[in-house]
Amino acid sequence: MDKVDYLKNILNENNVNYEIIKHDKPILATKDAKGYFDVLKSAPVIILLTEKGLVAYIKSVTNGKINFSIIKEAISCNNVEMADKNIIFDKTGFTIGSIPLVGTSLSCIFDKKLLEFDYAYGGTGDPNYTLKIAPTDIIRLNNIIAIV
Repeated sequence: MDKVDYLKNILNENNVNYEIIKHDKPILATKDAKGYFDVLKSAPVIILLTEKGLVAYIKSVTNGKINFSIIKEAISCNNVEMADKNIIFDKTGFTIGSIPLVGTSLSCIFDKKLLEFDYAYGGTGDPNYTLKIAPTDIIRLNNIIAIV
C-alpha cells in the first residue's frame, strides 16, 4: 500500500471529510502550491529534535518563523531545534516537504492559528498530493501534546 492509500484508510476509518489534491509537480515548499490551493491555509509539518525525541510541529504559514522559546515552554524542553533530514527519514520514512498532516506516530504541537480556517492544506506523504482537511480533524487524529 502506498503512502497516500495508507492516509486515505486512516481518514476513511475516522469518518473525516477530506480531499486529496493531485498536482503535476511536487509541492515541497509553500511557493510551489500557488495555483493548487489557498497558500495562506498551508500547514507544513516541521519536525523538531528535542531531548525527548522527535516532535512534529503542525504550523500555520501565516505565523512566520518558529518561536522556539514558545515551543520549549509548551513542551517543557530545554533543547529544541530543527531535525536533520536524514534523522527525519530514518525515524519516519518521510522526506522534508512531504510529511503527512496525520498518520505519523510522532507527538505533535499544533498551531492554534490554523483553527481560524475552515480547512488546512498539507502533506500526504507523497509530494505530488496535498491533503485538504479541517483543522479540528488534524487535532483529533494526532497525538497533540501542545497547542501554541
